[in-house]
Amino acid sequence: MVKYADQECTLLDRMGDDQTVANAARVSFGKRKECECYETDTVGGKDYNIAVVNKTDQRLINFLAREGHWTPFGHVSVQFHIKTPFFVARQLGKHQVGLVWNEISRRYVDSEPEFYYPEWRLRAKNKKQGSLDETIEYGITPFVQSCLVEYRQMLAKDIAPELARVVLPQNTMTEFYWSGSLYAFARICSLRLPKDAQKETREIAQMIDEQLGRLFPASWKALTKSVKEGIQKSEESINERVVNEPRSDSRETTKRQRTS
Repeated sequence: MVKYADQECTLLDRMGDDQTVANAARVSFGKRKECECYETDTVGGKDYNIAVVNKTDQRLINFLAREGHWTPFGHVSVQFHIKTPFFVARQLGKHQVGLVWNEISRRYVDSEPEFYYPEWRLRAKNKKQGSLDETIEYGITPFVQSCLVEYRQMLAKDIAPELARVVLPQNTMTEFYWSGSLYAFARICSLRLPKDAQKETREIAQMIDEQLGRLFPASWKALTKSVKEGIQKSEESINERVVNEPRSDSRETTKRQRTS
């Protein structure tokens, strides 16, 4: 029998808070402040003390994010346990700066795999969009079942798990620990939360966004706003250069050759 599972993203631990960010910036002047107010919140099944910074620290955090002084946000780190299908994990794994990743290995593990059943969205005309919101019904359980049977048979013949795994489809679930700085996860969310990101990947980003927004209310609000604006300005600058860039004779000649 095929077992399907949902995606999961659970916060395991954190180091630092909004006050840590403010103090990391203040150390340049040999100064440090203690947070005077804390609130308690439960995130990922654990209780955390959430620093409630004063207006001065809030302005400092906003300034750091707005002006691109990202290093103070690197002194705060978090760790997630994420469960997701192969095709989503491979997209998320492209983000590497300021992050570390350790994943379950089916080279060693031959336990019964779980699978993800997506909604079947229609193709978008714009390739950058990927898919539309419109969906259709499409069954894949017989195919997944056949892959699972083949996998079991290979293991029964004592074929090594590192080879038997090649028959498992892209919707096979995997799990990994993902740790990194607050700034690194803010950039991930800024890239993966917009509508043009794949929906399944966006769901993981939304879980990260929701949890970090509760743990670091001042820093997360400032960072995500700043990074999103920075990416937008960067894309606009690149598009402007492409539009205004003059074409050389060689490029025109190559184009004529391809179309002739």
